[in-house]
Amino acid sequence: MGRIAGVTAAETRERLLRAAADVFAERGYDGTRVADIAAAAGVSNGALYAHFGSKADLLVAALRAHGRSMLAELLAADPGRPVNEVLLVIGRKLPRRPDVRGRLIVEALVAARRDQDVALPMRDYLGERAGQISGLVRGAQDAGDLDPALSPEALAHFCLLLAMGSALVTPDLHAVADEEWADLLTRVVTVLAPAGITAERESTP
Repeated sequence: MGRIAGVTAAETRERLLRAAADVFAERGYDGTRVADIAAAAGVSNGALYAHFGSKADLLVAALRAHGRSMLAELLAADPGRPVNEVLLVIGRKLPRRPDVRGRLIVEALVAARRDQDVALPMRDYLGERAGQISGLVRGAQDAGDLDPALSPEALAHFCLLLAMGSALVTPDLHAVADEEWADLLTRVVTVLAPAGITAERESTP
């Protein structure tokens, strides 16, 4: 079982990423062997190593592939959408996210605590995500939607903590009503707005 006839290298890589996401989510990082992922993708171990240097690299690559979609889709659908609205849309989905991406994040975070091979690429991954968010924050500050006194890096860190925490505290462990969560997020985002805008919103009947 080597490379599949008629399948391009890009398609093989995508096959491996989908298989890795499923197998890691089902068996956990420690319980998964490279051979398990290769078999699930229908390729040989050699074909897997032609694309990924290690199991750790494959874990973080799978997380990257699944982790960028929500933000990218929102921005692509409406590039001019204010960042505070983007934060609200994503934030409202956080308590209801027992999906593959959430399980991958949990596996990656746990593995990174005890495996340096995972910790290094995870540090890069989280740095990239923080950089994306802080860039959006700066754009929103320039547009007057967010308080310019806020630290973009601190707000990005806050968003990461919410996202990572939501992957760990799933609805089966602890749930909150959708309306109550949405109300809290709206209040938080309102506080992040420039002082003049905040006062105007509060005075509007």
